[in-house]
Amino acid sequence: MARPTDYDQSYCDAVIKLGREGASKAEMAYALGTSRQTIDNWCAAHPEFFDAVKEAVSVSQGWWESKGREATFGGVPNFNATSFIFNMKNRFPADWRDKQDHELTGAQGGPIKTDSRFEIVLVPPDKGDEG
Repeated sequence: MARPTDYDQSYCDAVIKLGREGASKAEMAYALGTSRQTIDNWCAAHPEFFDAVKEAVSVSQGWWESKGREATFGGVPNFNATSFIFNMKNRFPADWRDKQDHELTGAQGGPIKTDSRFEIVLVPPDKGDEG
């Protein structure tokens, strides 16, 4: 028999509060005394918790971006721009990345069709060619 869940609906407010402080999903799990996998399981089992975690991750990104904007204009002592960029690219890869993916497709999203042809052309011997 499976162990009963320790889920509590109050965790919805808790994760949003943590997100407003810039916390990651791993930090949220730590604060709730559980694992990252359990957070994911609760998201799958409880739609209200899933929505709360989505909001928490979004407001966490907002917190980090606000800090970076503030720091860019001298508002954060000892700001390390390289560390900040590295953090943002790894935390929020959908919005913070250098690499852009491009995919080419053919008609209606299908494969690109290629057509290969060859011709055999008979070239008459050159008048100066005695071979």
